[in-house]
Amino acid sequence: MNREDLEGAAEAILFIASEPVSVDTFLKVFGGQASPSEIVEILKKIERKYEENSSGVILRQAAGGYQFVTRAEHSVFVRNYLKEHNTRKLSKAAVEVLAIVAYKQPITAAEVSAIRGTESQQVIKGLLEKKLLKIQGRKQVVGKPLLYGTTKDFLVHFGLNSLEDLPSFEELEEVFNENVRQESLFKDINGSKNEGSEEQPEIQ
Repeated sequence: MNREDLEGAAEAILFIASEPVSVDTFLKVFGGQASPSEIVEILKKIERKYEENSSGVILRQAAGGYQFVTRAEHSVFVRNYLKEHNTRKLSKAAVEVLAIVAYKQPITAAEVSAIRGTESQQVIKGLLEKKLLKIQGRKQVVGKPLLYGTTKDFLVHFGLNSLEDLPSFEELEEVFNENVRQESLFKDINGSKNEGSEEQPEIQ
């Protein structure tokens, strides 16, 4: 298969993929017909093509792979469409829990509840079912409660390549503003984090 065919194949895979596609995955799919560096070059060429043509979608890195995402200047129309179809809308409670876990993971359900000031176990259960949260072991204290953290699906859902790409509290509030306003929540988390806390939107 020549270089043009590989580019076409990579573009087709990215088009139908429901999650970011890694270089290792392309290596396996191409069966050794391209080296890792060649695959990266192919992906960069696809990225440039969509960027230069002002297409409605662009190629970006997310969660350790590559994925087509909507162009930023079209985001208002995409949000309008999603609101119209109510696609995977996150509740106020789910927003709060995701924000807390994202910045303070690993964290127990009791600790999340303490920050929110209300019981959070059912919300956490819903987020586990949606694969936005995962169990990361047990805390070594009396009772050994479960510890929770965010998942690869969380990164994909919010267009992040890694947790290092998490926005500031102000930016995160703006992202979630379509559903809820959470000034006090972000103030509480920010304050707790600055005081030396542990490391580091209706889903029902």
